[in-house]
Amino acid sequence: MASSLNPLLLCFLILCLPSVCVFAQTSRSNIKVGDSFTADGNNTSWVVSPSGDFAFGFQPHKNNSFFLLSIWYANIPSKTIVWYANGDNPAPKWSRVQLTDSEGLKLTYPDGRILWAPENNPSGSVASGSLNDSGNFVLHDETSNSVWETFKNPKDTMLPSQTLEKGEKLSSRRSEADFARGRFQLVLQDDGNLVLHSVNLPSEYANENYFETGTSGADNSSRGIRLVFNKSGEFYVLRENNDTYTFSSQSFPSPSQFYLRATLNFDGVLTFYQHPKGSSGTWTPIWSKPDNICNAKLISEGTGICGYNSICRLGDNIRPNCTCPQGYSLLDPDDPYGSCKPDFIQGCKEDELSQGKDLYHFVELQDTDWPGSDYARLEPFTEDQCKRACMEDCFCAVAIFRAGDICWKKRLPLSNGKYDTSLNGGKALVKVRKDDSSLIGPPGPPIIERKNQDTLILAVSVLLGSSAFLNLVLIGALCLGLSSIYQFKKKLKNVYRSDSAVESNLRCFTYKELEEATNGFKEELGRGAFAVVYKGAINMGSAVNVAVKRLNTFLLQETEKEFKNEVNVIGQTHHKNLVRLLGFCEDGTERMLVYEYMSNGTLASLLFGDSKPNWNLRLKMAFGIARGLVYLHEDCDTQIIHCDIKPQNILLDDYFNARISDFGLAKLLNMNQSRTHTAIRGTKGYVALEWFKNMPITAKVDVYSFGVLLLEIICCRRSVDTEPENEERAILSDWAYDCYTTGCLKALVEEDQEALDDKNLEKFLMIAIWCIQEDPTLRPTMRKVSQMLEGVAEVPAPPCHNPNSVTTDHYLSLTLDG
Repeated sequence: MASSLNPLLLCFLILCLPSVCVFAQTSRSNIKVGDSFTADGNNTSWVVSPSGDFAFGFQPHKNNSFFLLSIWYANIPSKTIVWYANGDNPAPKWSRVQLTDSEGLKLTYPDGRILWAPENNPSGSVASGSLNDSGNFVLHDETSNSVWETFKNPKDTMLPSQTLEKGEKLSSRRSEADFARGRFQLVLQDDGNLVLHSVNLPSEYANENYFETGTSGADNSSRGIRLVFNKSGEFYVLRENNDTYTFSSQSFPSPSQFYLRATLNFDGVLTFYQHPKGSSGTWTPIWSKPDNICNAKLISEGTGICGYNSICRLGDNIRPNCTCPQGYSLLDPDDPYGSCKPDFIQGCKEDELSQGKDLYHFVELQDTDWPGSDYARLEPFTEDQCKRACMEDCFCAVAIFRAGDICWKKRLPLSNGKYDTSLNGGKALVKVRKDDSSLIGPPGPPIIERKNQDTLILAVSVLLGSSAFLNLVLIGALCLGLSSIYQFKKKLKNVYRSDSAVESNLRCFTYKELEEATNGFKEELGRGAFAVVYKGAINMGSAVNVAVKRLNTFLLQETEKEFKNEVNVIGQTHHKNLVRLLGFCEDGTERMLVYEYMSNGTLASLLFGDSKPNWNLRLKMAFGIARGLVYLHEDCDTQIIHCDIKPQNILLDDYFNARISDFGLAKLLNMNQSRTHTAIRGTKGYVALEWFKNMPITAKVDVYSFGVLLLEIICCRRSVDTEPENEERAILSDWAYDCYTTGCLKALVEEDQEALDDKNLEKFLMIAIWCIQEDPTLRPTMRKVSQMLEGVAEVPAPPCHNPNSVTTDHYLSLTLDG
């Protein structure tokens, strides 16, 4: 019987062994040199603490497209992260972390390039690593001594058993979901004072402290030496004389019953939290510092707790809420804690053009102030005098009236805005333009109603003093004159008729004028699906070269639609990277547009010609196109999506400045509208994939097209090559991504005599790959793209580009207009 059971027992053990091994692998708390772990989106934990409270590995970030190398609470549903390595550079899928003897921890991209490594490397003495029950990941040498640990390299959170020494700091995240470095810091200064302050990113300049413990001490013995979060859950500053500065008089919860953490939140509030163990409860704040961050000490050289022109008000959770005053809106709709911009244009020039007009009114806000933004104090002054003084001052954006007779005038941008009941009824008088608009050109002609009245009075006088026969003659002449005026106005109205108002600063040409200007439409500059462009010269004070776009009249409906789009879109835009519209013609069935002439042709002729332009010129053009799109997407009264960004629609002026043209396919959005559904528009090779998926169309379609265009600028070749020498190079975006992942960047510019250095080539290639992401939510805005191009913002590693969303055969067979 025993011998018959042994084989069964052996089989049972063999069958169970794999699962036992897997369990051991996923729950181990130690690793050794050579061990590695890959971000594949399946198993997230590399190591787990012996108690199972903490895990170390990859947490999904940004819709599972990226990952954070991090430590988190493993036993609560929220998986709260308490330490992270690569907040500024989330890792794309298939990135790998490895423990090496020479570098300690090393996080690499899928192609092996280093993404992150500790700043204070343990320098070749690493033998193993372990995650302990306090949540501290420690690297050991061969004698088991600690050579590096996460507790000594904190991010935004401290845990029981952790200390903060002089010079060490906590840094907040950029937002709740963005783990990039934020604006706020908790620092134990060399003088022993523990302080909270903001930093003016991207520099290291620290503003005044908005909270401090005051533990610098009158003598050395009372100075703080470290911030302590002990095993018992007590949180205090330890002084040299062993006295302590405690943050709260409340009794501390027991670490045996609660998880405890102290976190510097993204909004600058240091908060102590508790979460019941073995429960599905939530994190509960116990205390916060400062008690009211909106009323904390002002920041004179930064944006304040909330952004510029915003107002901070403490919420029920003792955390700040930021709002924009009436007439203002968020600069970045996705950042509720960011700056606010006026929804109108105010300035001395605009006010000067409207002299005598009642342009503004005041929005009154009780118990509201922007301290430190004033430039004039008027005292004694009544409230009416305060309003009048601000109304008559083109610099004044807000007036503050307080204490019954004091008036402060303030100019933009306003900082440290706050709601404060201690102001005892003080008012903020926000000056807002009544019509939410600004003057684009000089004021129109003076109203002539009075002149008409005078003429009528004169006519009546003549009639009363004349003979009956003469009266009949005069009445007949008057009727004839009125009829002629009516017919003229009717004709004039037909000339200017369109679905939207045509800008008054555009000149209306007759067909005959443009026929003469172009010498009978003789010299053709180019043609498209809906129009032919001719060169001409017009006398506008002096002879001016122009490009006359004559729309095809046989496509009347499409022609009319495109004509009205161009007139109404370009007529309202003014930017150095857009082609300027000088006038139009709407004469009978003829529809023509008159532009300033661009002497150096199109970007396509420059990029795809026999010789390649130098890098400085190409980059200058990329920067200019990006700035032009930022203007269209964010700075116009009506957001404009161009929908057809391609080299043929980028013109070059006398100085080779890039100018965006051809707005016939443009889609206009209202300021409160961010997306639309519309029929497919664009040109093959430059069209974002959402056009094919019946998805809402946003400004991100222009970002996609710009990404393709940027690749063409980098490589000086077309986005789609129907007869490539190598089939894998047919679609430029796919080939460029292959070169990026394999590190063969030089293949993209192999024929360039003056190629960029590898670092800058990789940077611009990464920006392009960001732009052509299949998921439009992953694409940056054009403002972010512009900042990355110009080196103002860092360029993180892009996620995987999916070349299989639209097959190559389908992509090449598209027959869109263009």
